[in-house]
Amino acid sequence: MQALNFPQFSFRFKNNENKISIFDEIRKKFVILQPEEWVRQHCVQYLMNVKKYPKSLINVEKELIVNTLKKRYDIVVFNTNGSIHLIVECKAPKITINQKTFDQVARYNLELDASYLMVTNGLNHYYCQMDFNNKCFHFLKDIPEYI
Repeated sequence: MQALNFPQFSFRFKNNENKISIFDEIRKKFVILQPEEWVRQHCVQYLMNVKKYPKSLINVEKELIVNTLKKRYDIVVFNTNGSIHLIVECKAPKITINQKTFDQVARYNLELDASYLMVTNGLNHYYCQMDFNNKCFHFLKDIPEYI
């Protein structure tokens, strides 16, 4: 797999019928290693090991309803009170992050009300903090560490 713009992390892999799988610590199972999954797993490790978010507050690939349509978010980090702290949208490295990508995570946030948004293709990472009073968001250099 392609090198990404994240620190080096160690992963568990499995080869079954010529399909490589990677172990997802959050879902506690092996999942087929696709380019987007490679980015997602790096991002999860980044959140846990660099930003110190507890594994118990991280959720991966769950369904949500947006305007009666079923969608799946990539990563959500909860606050201890159950509200949502961060939504992460992961794309494969070959996917260019553009306005459409931000629109996707913004639509998810209409339902989830996260304080922070992150969009990454593993090579480029973008971070925003929501400003609900002014109905906009502000770009950040990084997301805050867990406190």
